[in-house]
Amino acid sequence: MRNLDRIELLKGYCVEEPQNPFNYYALALEYRESEKVEAAYLFDFVVANFPNYLPVFFPAAQFFFENEDLPKAKNLFEAGIELAHALQDEKAKKELSNAYQNFLFETDSD
Repeated sequence: MRNLDRIELLKGYCVEEPQNPFNYYALALEYRESEKVEAAYLFDFVVANFPNYLPVFFPAAQFFFENEDLPKAKNLFEAGIELAHALQDEKAKKELSNAYQNFLFETDSD
């Protein structure tokens, strides 16, 4: 399936199931390379409207880091780690913590 076909399919899913965060998240992932403004909007939308949707935090933080929005990336890593802790998801917490430490190292942050 071509990228454009997946995008159209996911847009339809967003309309059909507006309360399913996965649809918006998957659409953001499809847009990461080609439509950065739309991807940023969708990542923000998922975080704002589905704040307990843990899978969005790592790719969103990574996306904003790669697009040089370091404060937003930092906030997303920290919020994701906090959510993983609250949800007692140790695997996600460890993955987010490791990625966050790499982020801090690469950006000379502390």
